[in-house]
Formats: sequence, structure tokens, C-alpha cells
Amino acid sequence: MLKTTLAGLRAHRLRLLLTSVAIMLGVGFIAGTFVLTDTIEAGFRQKFAAAADKIDIVVLPAEGEGPEEPAVRAELLEKVRGVGGVAEAQGIVRGTAALIGKDGKAAGDFPTSGISIPEGRLNRTEIVSGRAPRSAAEAVLDENTAKTRGFSVGDTITVLDSEQGKHEFALVGLFDIGVDQALAYTGAVGFTTATAAEMTGEKGFREIDVVTAGGVDAETVRRSVVAAVGAGAEVKTGAQYADDLAASNGANTTVLMVGLLLFGLVAMFVAALVIYNTFNILVAQRTREMALLRCIGATRRQVFGSVLLESAVVGLIASVLGLLAGLGLGAGALAVLGRTGMEVPSGGVALAPRTVAVGMVLGVLMTVAAALLPARAATRVAPIAALRSQVEEQTFRTGVLRGVFAGLFLLAGGGATAYGVSTGPGESALYVVMLGGALTFLAVLILGPVLVRPLSAFAGWLPRRLFGVPGRLAVDNSQRNPRRSATTTVALTIGVTLMTLISVLTATSRETFGAKLDEQFPVDYMVQAQGGREGGLPRALAEDLRSRPELASVVALRTTTAKVGGGGARDTETVGTFTPAGGFTPKAVTGSFASLGPGAVVLGDQVAERLGVKVGGTVPVETEERGAVRLRVVATFSMESSLLPSVTVAEKDFEEFFGRLDDTQVVANVRDGVAEDRARRAVEAAAQPYPTAMVASSTEVRGEFDEALDMMLMIITGLLGLSILISLLGIANTLSLSVHERTRESALLRALGLTRPQLRRMLSVEALVLGVIGALVGVALGVVFGWAATQTMTTGVIFRLPVAQVLAFVALSGLAGVVAAVLPARRAARASIVGSLASG
Repeated sequence: MLKTTLAGLRAHRLRLLLTSVAIMLGVGFIAGTFVLTDTIEAGFRQKFAAAADKIDIVVLPAEGEGPEEPAVRAELLEKVRGVGGVAEAQGIVRGTAALIGKDGKAAGDFPTSGISIPEGRLNRTEIVSGRAPRSAAEAVLDENTAKTRGFSVGDTITVLDSEQGKHEFALVGLFDIGVDQALAYTGAVGFTTATAAEMTGEKGFREIDVVTAGGVDAETVRRSVVAAVGAGAEVKTGAQYADDLAASNGANTTVLMVGLLLFGLVAMFVAALVIYNTFNILVAQRTREMALLRCIGATRRQVFGSVLLESAVVGLIASVLGLLAGLGLGAGALAVLGRTGMEVPSGGVALAPRTVAVGMVLGVLMTVAAALLPARAATRVAPIAALRSQVEEQTFRTGVLRGVFAGLFLLAGGGATAYGVSTGPGESALYVVMLGGALTFLAVLILGPVLVRPLSAFAGWLPRRLFGVPGRLAVDNSQRNPRRSATTTVALTIGVTLMTLISVLTATSRETFGAKLDEQFPVDYMVQAQGGREGGLPRALAEDLRSRPELASVVALRTTTAKVGGGGARDTETVGTFTPAGGFTPKAVTGSFASLGPGAVVLGDQVAERLGVKVGGTVPVETEERGAVRLRVVATFSMESSLLPSVTVAEKDFEEFFGRLDDTQVVANVRDGVAEDRARRAVEAAAQPYPTAMVASSTEVRGEFDEALDMMLMIITGLLGLSILISLLGIANTLSLSVHERTRESALLRALGLTRPQLRRMLSVEALVLGVIGALVGVALGVVFGWAATQTMTTGVIFRLPVAQVLAFVALSGLAGVVAAVLPARRAARASIVGSLASG
């Protein structure tokens, strides 16, 4: 039997080609995911190890200190330097130091970081051009910021200190930020240690780096440093520090890996369906062959093992090819990331033993598991079948068991979905809806053969009338074997379901959050300090804007934080005020803003609910100038649709409670009839004298949101493309095997007068109908569960069905089916009539 099985594989290797391609693509995607993430992680570890190699011991902030606090108290530096065995110790300063661009405005949405560049061996910064700063008048920039802002070595740069004072420095070098993602996000300016402390206003160090004397054990010195600094800091060796940094970075690659693997598993599931369908057809086609084997003495167990061995060989070969494809995909993804400008450390493509094991095991197991049912069916072939001149067409009956299981899954899925939608927005509700979708899909999978005939009649109504006899034959062929048609189309159904669901989510999110944005951003322009800092705008800016004839109303908002409430409900909230202006009328949910005066407060609805107070009640607020005061609640407002602070008091009260603070935000509406570009110039002219004042318009905010949604849709579409490609291979494979199975039938049709173009047209229309069936089921599931998922996102959802995209999915699915049928139809049309009638 082993020799017979291997001989059969060699004789019919082309019929398993597309099956191999399907599993190869699935394994390739998963292997490529591991290769990509392993390579990135190895690159990070290499970078961290290289950086940590320059230090022997590092002193870090003690656990429990806030993230905004200085890392290590400055006085600990001298204690560390006094420890025996310490050759050198340097404190690393890191804070905020905003770089001013050539346009006179602060560079970036967030201020650049100010860091110290130590001299000697403890300098872990890689200078890529020029040199490190040596005096208080010199500075260096990270190379990406220098490139985007147009600075080069030899220029003079302007940087703001912690008090917003301007300082000029000679740019003497550019450096690589390495693997520090925080610096990559903000950009960085490097100074000498003393200058960095002066510019950032930091009173302590982010860390203290230590080099030990030659011949001294680092662990021994570490214990001495621990004794010297006490509980005020955490002390690690350089090797321990590198491992911790690499481990913390590994969390990022883990998220990336899990996300990509989800798409890979979808592709593998689709590939398994293709494999199942292929072996199902092959077993049916080889009925006489297996019956002959039974006649000459093969047992049922041997026939079963023969089919499983075939699947194992196919899975093994496809998995090996998939691993090679995964290497290429991983390397290609790294190249693409590099071309986008993303800093991805890489020390060469990494193929870990884990990747090889997972790829091989998953590929072989999925292939063998998908062939189990066809192999079991092969054991039921009676030896008498070898005497028949023609293989009988399998008939399909619904069966009570199929109906019972489908009904149970459908009820469970519908119930879970209804429960998830009814519980309101939230992450747990989304998971329940996802469970409901999975259960419903299983019900559809079970009911697939039952649905094929009515859906085929619907999808084939127009082709039956447009394409004459070939069209009618094609529609009838799609209904002849419902089980095969169902398993063929379900692969495409998965891809279309996910594509439709994502499109519905994107369209609904765009409409819903666009409407919420209009509510939350009910102004034309907003000016706020870089990074959203509180009190970052001088009041003169608002006064200047009020004097501009292009603007109708200007409102300044001032905020701070304070403890609000009493007992267990006491918590830190944003407390603030606003300057009233014509045309700016906040909307109250309960009460009235007209009552906002001395001793009164207006609360956001969520804060009022948390504190358990209503209009007429009182709320304690801890203030800086007056201590604890009790304020009377006169109104509440919706925090989702208002710019106001969650706890808003009258302007005069705010100054009495917290002093004379600068503005946090200034919002402005354009006067009717004023052109947008003219209004923009007026706002920017007023903000120009203040480098950190950032101007944003409602159009820009909406544009950024739409751009983010479009990018997400494009990425997900690309990742789902693999599962759709595999499903199309499944259709092509099924049609190819079906053509082989119906060789005599096609020849008989040709003998009765069907021309070659008509035969090709018949097979193309059959593929078109199968593609449309898969798309129709996928669209229905995607729309229903897309709607259910949107109900778990937020309140006030505005559902939008992207009709044009949905119709495009149906049309493209049908077209893809036709394309998949090109080669099988060509092969059938070129077959000899006499030879085909003589076969079998």
C-alpha cells in the first residue's frame, strides 16, 4: 500500500498542486509572521546588548515613584562615586526642551526631549555626524528631527527651556536615537549634563550609569552601591538592564505577532476547507481504484491509511515550501518597513527552531485533519464498485441531525449576539458579539449544502437568461452536488464576511465619530499649547484674537487639577473656567448655565453620576488658595459633546481658588462671509509670537481621523487578501477536479453540438455563480455582525452601510470566480471528444 500510495502521488502530482499552494500560503504567512517579529526582537536585543556593554552598573528610580518624577535624586550621584570599585559614574538627565523650527514655531505636536550626552565610555549615544557637545553653547539633534526640520551640522538652533525662555546653540552633531521609541516619537536635543539640567528644569537624573575599575567584579560593586543608595533607588548590572529593556520591548513584538497570527490562522482555516474539498472530490473520483484495491486484498484500515499518507506527504511538502515562502515574506516585510522610514533594528533574518516546528506541525496537522472525513468515506467504498462502468453521482439529503445542530448553533449565536448588543458599549460586549458571530458562522457552515440550491437559483437567475444553454447547464451544475459547492464557496465566504464587516465598521465609525467630533469641536479653530500642557498660553493671545475682525467669537479656557468630592468618591478631576463670548452658549443637560456665579459649579454628567449629586446638591473641592470649599451644583452637561472642563466654575471664583493662571485652550469661530484661508492667516498671525501655541482647525482634525481609518482599512484589506487568494485557489481547484470528473460528460455535450466557446462559457458561468453565492452569504453575515459590533463601540451610533463597497465585493467575487475558471475551462475545451468518451 505504501508503494501504491507513493506511485499514485507521482502519477497525479498536478491534481494536488493547488492544494499544496493553499497550505503553502497559509504556512508561509504564519512563518513570515514569526520571522518578522523574531528578527525585530533579535535586532532590539542586539542593540540593547551593545548599549549596555558600555556600562557595568545602572542606578534606576525605586519602584513606586511616579513617571513624571526625577529618576534618581541628584545627591545620590556623589554617594555612588564614593563607592569602592567605581571608576566613573555619570547622571543621565532627561526632560522636555522644545526645539523651535525655522518657521519660528515649536517643532512637532509634542515638545522635543532634552537629554544629556555624557563624555567618555559612558556615552551610549551613537553620533552619526559631527561630534558630541563639549560646552554649554553646543547641542546635538537626532538625525530624523534634523532631516524633517531642515537642520544640518553647523547651523544655529533655538530651544526653549522649562520656563519657555529662548536659548541659541551651535549644532555640532547628529545622533541616532537607537531603539528608544519615546525619543523616536518626540525627537531629541542633546546637551552637556549641566546644560541639560538647566534647560529641562529637572532636579534629578533619569538614571546613573557606572563603570567599575578593572578587575573588579560588577556584582560585588553592585551590592556596595545598593548599600550606599539605600531604598532610594534600584541597582542593576548592565547585563540585567539590557535583558529588562529587551523583555519590555518584547511586549510590543508580541502584540504585533498575535495580531498577524490571527490573520494567518484565518488563512489556514480557509486552506483547510480547500484541502477537505479537494480530498473529498479525489476520493469520489477514485472510487473504482479504491474498490480494486479492496478486491485484491486491501483492508479498510489500509485504504484509510493510504489517503492519510497522501495528505501527510502533501502537507509535508507544502509546509517546507511555506517555510521558504515565510522567509521571503519576513524579509520583504522588513524591507517595506525600512522604506517607510520606520526604524526597525535587524541583524539579519532570523529563522528560529520554533518557527520551523510550528510551520511544519501546523501545515501537516491541518492537511491530515482536513483529509480525515474524506479518508473515512474512502473506507466505505464497496469492492463491487470496481465492476461498475461509471461512478455514481453522490446524492445529498438534509438529514435531521444536520438540522438539529444547525438550529442549536443558530439559536446560541443569535442569543449571544442579542445579549452583547443589549448590554451596551464595552469591550466585554464586543467579545460576546464575536462569540455570537462564530457560533452563527458554524450554523451557516452546517447549513451550507441546504442553502446552495436556493442561492444558486437566485445568483443564476440572470446568467441563465443571458447565456442561453451554457448558462442553464452551469446553474444546474452548481446545484448538482450541494455539499461540494458549499465547501467550495465557504472559503470565499470567510474572506468576504471579514471584508464586509471591516467596511461596515469603518463607514459607521467615520459617520458616528464625525458627528461626535462636530459636537465636541463646535468651533472653527482651536489654539492650545504644544503637547496639551495646562496653562501654556499667555492671556495676551486671546486678547489679540478678539481684536481680529475675521473672528466672530473667541473663548479662552483655563484648567488645573484638584481633588473633588468627599469620602470614597473623592478623586482628582479637571477643574476650570471659561471667558463667555457671544455665540458661545454651552448646552446644559439639567439646570442652566445662566446660574453659574459665585459659589456655583457645573459638572460633567459622568462626574455628577460618579459623585452621586444632582442640581441643587453641593460638592467639596480642594483649592490651592482657599482650601476646601463647598460649591452648589447649578447644571450638568454632556462631557462627550462639550469642550468644557469636567468641573467648571465661574471665572472670578477660579482665580480666587487657584490664582491667575494662563489659558489652556483658546477656541474661535470665524465671522460669516470670511474666507477660510483669510481666517487661518489671522489665527496663525496671532499665535506666531508664541512658539508653543499650536493651531488646529476642525477640518484638519476630521482629516486626520479619516486618514487613520483609511490606513487601518488598507492594512486589514491587505492582510485578508491572503485568505481570499486561497479561497480563489479553492474554486479553481474544485473546478479543475470537477472538469476531470466530468470528462465524459463534457465530451458528450460536445458531441451533441456544444461548441468549445460554449463549454468554456458554461464552466465560467458555473464559477461565477459559485463566487456570487459565497459573496452573498459573506455580505449578509458581514453586515449583520458589523452592525452588532458597532453597537458595542459607543453610544449614539449612526449606522452606515457602504452600499457601493458591498456591491463591489459581490461583483469582484463573481469576477474572481470567472478568472479562477479560465485554466480549467480551457483544458476542458481542448480535450479530444473521442478520447474523452473512451475514457473511464
